[in-house]
Parts: sequence; C-alpha cells; structure tokens
Amino acid sequence: MLFNSQEFLLVFLPLTLILYFAFAGKETLRIWVLISASLFFYAYWDLRFLPLLIVSVMLNWLCSLLHASYKFRSILVAGVALNLLIIGFFKYTNFIIGSVAATAGAVFAPWNIILPLGISFFTFQQISYLVDLKRGAAPVYPFHKYLLYVTFFPQLIAGPIVRHDEIIGQYSFDPMREGVYERLSKGFVLLFIGLFKKMILADTVAKTASFLFNDAATGNTLSFYGSWVAAAAYALQIYYDFSGYSDMAIGLGSMFGLSIPVNFNAPYLAVSIRDFWRRWHITLSRFLRDYLYIPMGGSRFGMPRQIAALMVTMLLGGLWHGAGWTFVIWGGLHGLALVVNHIWEKTGVSLPTPFGWILTLLFVLFGWVIFRADNMGTAVSIIRSMVGLNGASFDLPDIMPPIRIFYYALPAFIGPTSQRLVTHWLRPRPIYAAVVACTLFYLALKAGDGDYSEFIYFQF
Repeated sequence: MLFNSQEFLLVFLPLTLILYFAFAGKETLRIWVLISASLFFYAYWDLRFLPLLIVSVMLNWLCSLLHASYKFRSILVAGVALNLLIIGFFKYTNFIIGSVAATAGAVFAPWNIILPLGISFFTFQQISYLVDLKRGAAPVYPFHKYLLYVTFFPQLIAGPIVRHDEIIGQYSFDPMREGVYERLSKGFVLLFIGLFKKMILADTVAKTASFLFNDAATGNTLSFYGSWVAAAAYALQIYYDFSGYSDMAIGLGSMFGLSIPVNFNAPYLAVSIRDFWRRWHITLSRFLRDYLYIPMGGSRFGMPRQIAALMVTMLLGGLWHGAGWTFVIWGGLHGLALVVNHIWEKTGVSLPTPFGWILTLLFVLFGWVIFRADNMGTAVSIIRSMVGLNGASFDLPDIMPPIRIFYYALPAFIGPTSQRLVTHWLRPRPIYAAVVACTLFYLALKAGDGDYSEFIYFQF
C-alpha cells in the first residue's frame, strides 16, 4: 500500500486515525491499534513478508530480555550477528555468489529469493537498539512498545531510521494533549508537501531519467546535452522521491502525536561533501557515524586510521543501498571524497563558498549516474558523454525542454525546507487551509489514475 494510493489516503489513514483517537485515553489499546494497522499495512504488500518481520522483532526483543537477566554481552553480539545474517541472506546472497562465480568464470543462476520490503531499515533500527543495550544506553522495553517501535507504518518501509530513545518515550503521551490540532494540521501539510514532491515532481522527472538511462543501457550513446539532462533528472527524482517520503512519514507521525526525526536539509545546497552527508539521509548518516565510523576509531587515532574508517564506512554504506557493484563504487567514491575533504580541512585553506558548492554539486551529480545506472558500462558511457568524450552534440529527444528541468529544480535550491516551512512559516490562515485541502483532493483523485510509481528507496 503506497502513501500515494487512494487505498491509503481515503481508507487506511482515516480509519486508523479514527480508531487511534477513539482510544486516546487508553495507552495500551491505542498502541495496539497502531501495531495492528502497521502489520496490516506491511502484509498488504505481500503476506509472505509478515512472518519474517514478526520473528525478527521477537528474536531481538528476546535478546534484550536475556541480556537483562544474565548480563552476557555475547547475547547482544549474537543478536547483532543474527540481524546481519538475515539481511545478508535476503539481500546479498545472489550478489556474493554471483560475484564469486563471475570471478571463477562459472555460470550462476540467481536463486529465487524475495527481498522483504524495508528489511534494511527495520534491521538497522534493531541493530542500533542492541548496540545501545550493550553500551548500557537503553532499557528493556515492554514487548508492545518495542513492536510498535520497529513496525510503525510511516517509517517502516523507507525510514527515517529512528532510534529507540527518540520515539518510544512518546508512546505514553496523550494524543489529545495541548496542541493536538496544530500537530494534525502540520502533519497534513507535510503529507501534502510529500505527496506533491512525489506525484508532481519526482514522478514527472522520473520519465525523463528512465528514458535516457534506459536508452544508454541498450548501447546507445547519449549526446553531451542528453547525458547532463539524464544526470540532472535523476538527481531531482531521487531527492524529491525520498525527501517526499520522509516528509510524509514525519507528517503522518505528527498526526498520531509522535515526532519523527528530520531526514533532509536542502542537500543540494551543500558546500562540501561532508556538508552533503550532514544534509542527505540524515538518519542513515548518523547511524553510519555512530555505529560504524566512531567504533572503528573515527578521528581519535590519527589520519591513517581515520581514512580506513571513512572508507570502510562509506563502502558499507554504498552496499547498504543495494546488492550491486555500482552501489559499492558509488559508496567508495564518496568515501574518497570525504577523505580528501578531511585532508583539505587540515591545511587550513578554505574554498570560496560558491566554488565549494559547485564542486560538491558536480561530484554528487556524477555520483548519481553511477548509483542509477544498471551497470558500470552504462555509467561510464554516460559520464564520457558528460565530459565531452563522446562528442559535443546537443541533440536530445523531445522529452523535457531545458526550461522545464530548470523549473523542476527550483524547489530543491530556493525557499525553506519542508520542515522549516511547516514549523516556522506556517500560520493558521483560511487561504492556506483551502489551498492545501484543494490540492490534497486533486492528488487523491490523481492517485486513482494508476499513473504512479513506488518510492525509489523501497528497493533498498
């Protein structure tokens, strides 16, 4: 069930809100309302996914109980290893065996392994909880609260990656407490902004990106201009698609009286690659920093150790996005860029802000080509066209005029971020309510035409 579907907007969400607020004064009952709705939401995709999710939650919670009883850290280590084993089997088995087979010159027929939706997200959340338990920074929660922490439907499929101490404590807050109408209204506005980003912006530029990348994948050489349009279109698609999902998740959380952490902060305005990762997929960046980079030494043991920690972290971060060498290479390139960034900062020389912004944006654009391409051959072909090695032709099929690319890019570069717009700029005005209501009505109708797509991060 997609957020941008009529089933969700007109049936699932209203019914869940009604039931939740009907039990507003009964904490345990309203938690179970959200759990039941979340499990239904997840099973709606494919009932076969549900047992793995439930078993995963039960095993991790059992680890927390055993640790509380026996204080054996090995229990938590085994729990983390089990999480990694589960995600490794479902997500990376074919990739690993296929890579080994290709190296040995053997033929490998991929196994028919179905990748459960959201496995990367709910597994990382549970790993963070077990690690915090090991550090003595987390309590053992009642089962129903832990179950909701993992399965809460707004962030179950594609994040943000929420930490236990950021949300579980909120479950005891009365949803009818002071500010309920403000939370509902701001939540609806964020839902509207996210839907607009996805349905009007992301899905439109996606047609251009898919056409050009698919054309290159068939062996055709894109023109100089066409390659840049392909890179720009995909950069806008993935930003609007994923930030739109995050806006919707945060907005939906607000409707239920829960605060979910921000996941984006105008990443295409970053003036360095470090700045980019502070702004892009913030909760993943934070997870990689706190549970990989810092435990490996971070910046505490000299530059060689820091370089190794950065490279391992970003290579694994790239692999987290998908089981393919394009993702590994993309992560490795961002790791190298971060290394260069750290070394440059130690020189004490700073680049002019406009130059730093342009350099960062160009690097990110070239990186997105590798991230999006089906294989490195396609990526190299497009990059060669971008740097003029395939000629300087400006030919482009009549799919999206340059001025439209410019218009679609504007929201990513100007104006406040979604969260800042809602929290700092939005004021109760009848005209605002009318605009949001009419646009939401239009988007709900548009969702019925079937011309919408899944979110990019669903595949990760």
